[in-house]
Amino acid sequence: MYEKIRTLVESSKFQNFIIALIVINGITMGLETSKSIVDSFGTLLHTFDILVISIFTVEIILRIYVHRVSFFKDPWSIFDFIIVAISLVPANAGFEIFRILRVLRLFRLITVVPQMRKIVSALISVIPGMISIAALMSLFFYIFAIMSTQLYGEKFPEWFGTLGASFYTLFQIMTLESWSMGIVRPVMEVYPQAWVFFVPFIFLVTFVMINLIVAIVVDAMAELNKGESEHLIDEVHLSEIHTNEHIIALRAEIKELKDMLRSKD
Repeated sequence: MYEKIRTLVESSKFQNFIIALIVINGITMGLETSKSIVDSFGTLLHTFDILVISIFTVEIILRIYVHRVSFFKDPWSIFDFIIVAISLVPANAGFEIFRILRVLRLFRLITVVPQMRKIVSALISVIPGMISIAALMSLFFYIFAIMSTQLYGEKFPEWFGTLGASFYTLFQIMTLESWSMGIVRPVMEVYPQAWVFFVPFIFLVTFVMINLIVAIVVDAMAELNKGESEHLIDEVHLSEIHTNEHIIALRAEIKELKDMLRSKD
């Protein structure tokens, strides 16, 4: 019985079924945002939602039965367990937030799709580097926000009147959304030399810092792929060693058989 359940849980067909169920459930959750569709098919959507969470619950129970203690040692399995547990909390008075959090079960695609899992693992591994870059970027923002408030706050209080307003305006400039015609050119009509302030800011924060983050993520993905390649190479070498050992053993057996045949002759 145990072997049958383990084979079922680890089979590709079962995993594909779970993936398809998550995708379909994501579509039905999107349909639930339409009032007209809910009025027409609300009961059907609710029934399907109950069916989905029931299947997910059974799946988690089967995985716990198969993997037992090791299930709770795997971070991805714990993530699945928490997502399903949230879905099981009744959305009664005081727990309405859990009805909204049901949408988190779509994140289960990350745990069942290996490529997504690889990308998330790479992102998690670069968090320390990204924190360092975020700290450096925050320092740049703070310095430039103080300068812009002192330089342009009097004439443009809506954009640079306070430190918080300057932070938000600089963030908009960093995203390059309407930064030139919407902010910088109006400022330059009053302060013609304002480009000396804004151009270095864009160069440092938008082009240098953002590209540093991209470089760290790309490097992490490369390291991850390199690790997988080395693991595959090790497996191939190990397989070759085992194959050679089997060949040597077979040759020895063949030699023994020849010696036995010769002795009988």
